[in-house]
Amino acid sequence: MILRSEYRGCVKENISEEAWESALEQTKLTVQEQKEQNKVLTVCLYQHKNMLFLYMETLQEGICPETLFAPLAPYMEKWPEENGLTPWAPMYHIYHHSIPGDVSEWVKERAANENRIGRIAFLKPEKLFSYTYWHYAIVQEGLLKGDKYQYISLHENVLFSYFEEPRHNVNITGKEEESKVIDGWMAVDPESHFDREKACGNNFLVIDPILMV
Repeated sequence: MILRSEYRGCVKENISEEAWESALEQTKLTVQEQKEQNKVLTVCLYQHKNMLFLYMETLQEGICPETLFAPLAPYMEKWPEENGLTPWAPMYHIYHHSIPGDVSEWVKERAANENRIGRIAFLKPEKLFSYTYWHYAIVQEGLLKGDKYQYISLHENVLFSYFEEPRHNVNITGKEEESKVIDGWMAVDPESHFDREKACGNNFLVIDPILMV
């Protein structure tokens, strides 16, 4: 079973760059060990300013970023979540084009992929539920094709999108039918949903990877 999840973190101000880089190296070793033990499949961490965004594919239940990324915790702010304070706020998943099944089937295109990309977008507060509604509806219909590995989640008004290139376009149902729901999404003016000023003039802003395993 492949479990996918995304998290958001925040780096403290005025931390030692040397200490942060050392903690990152320790973390990479831990994640690599977990991969060699077939506990994780892929883990990618991205940073934009003080914001961190984490994409994880795990092969066992109970594997959490608090454990995998423990060396980073002293340098991160903590979020007040329902179950207490945590350095990693779970993001709410809202969009994908494929559901992982067999591991070999899931990764067979990945060997040819050159890029694992993380992007973020900022939704206008008054458009947050419109974006969520239409993307949930597209997933429920399951006909729109897109990258097999794409995964979009939401925290506050911030979207985090993970995908891989070259893209391997599939849809959830496997049917060769045109999506009707996408017409509804296009009719509500997708461009109006994004705060492009915060994303440097983009809808989705590509952000820097700092760890990939």
